[in-house]
Amino acid sequence: MSDSLTKPCTAFTGRQLLFSGPLADVAIAVARSAGTADAVLVFDDATGCVVDLDLRGSDAEILERLSEPPKPHAGRYRPKADATSGNGEPEDGQRGRGRPKLGVVAREVTLLPRQWEWLATQPGGASATLRRLVDDARKALHPRQQRRAAQEAAYRFMQAIAGDLHGYEEATRALFADNRSALEERIAAWPEDIRAYAMRLAFGSSTHPDQDRTTGEKRQ
Repeated sequence: MSDSLTKPCTAFTGRQLLFSGPLADVAIAVARSAGTADAVLVFDDATGCVVDLDLRGSDAEILERLSEPPKPHAGRYRPKADATSGNGEPEDGQRGRGRPKLGVVAREVTLLPRQWEWLATQPGGASATLRRLVDDARKALHPRQQRRAAQEAAYRFMQAIAGDLHGYEEATRALFADNRSALEERIAAWPEDIRAYAMRLAFGSSTHPDQDRTTGEKRQ
């Protein structure tokens, strides 16, 4: 299963938490929730961004669309149909008949000659090395960067679902001031599920008490 299908996500309908778990499970659960699918917002637990879901068709069709890599934005990158890495490795992950596709996206990368030479000597080739370096860098964020990323995630969620709630402006100021007690005070009157998820994104608080830890589905 691709990384995009396993990333942790949480679905809300209105101001109530519906499901929380891997994106694949959440998407199927939302699709099967008769009468609620059109009103549901699904959030990426890592970024607080809304996940765009196309819930048409069968479960298999939904999962296939979710597993597709994102399309590059016009004007920002110049994808090359015959793009290769510095050692001739195809950037799109197609290494010949019978080899699995990696689901990567070919985009232009500009490096100095000595950097291409170093990449060409690495096990797995230039593309695999670059992916590994990016993943390692993401895992090794400085604590200050981690705090900022958590604040941004909580802010995106709050902006999407709580912008009209009382105390929103004061809550965002407390969030970016990294003042947990002040944030808790500003959102104390908010709906429980929104309050709990915002704090979880901002400070890594524990699982929602009403959430089923096994299925991720909220108990009724």
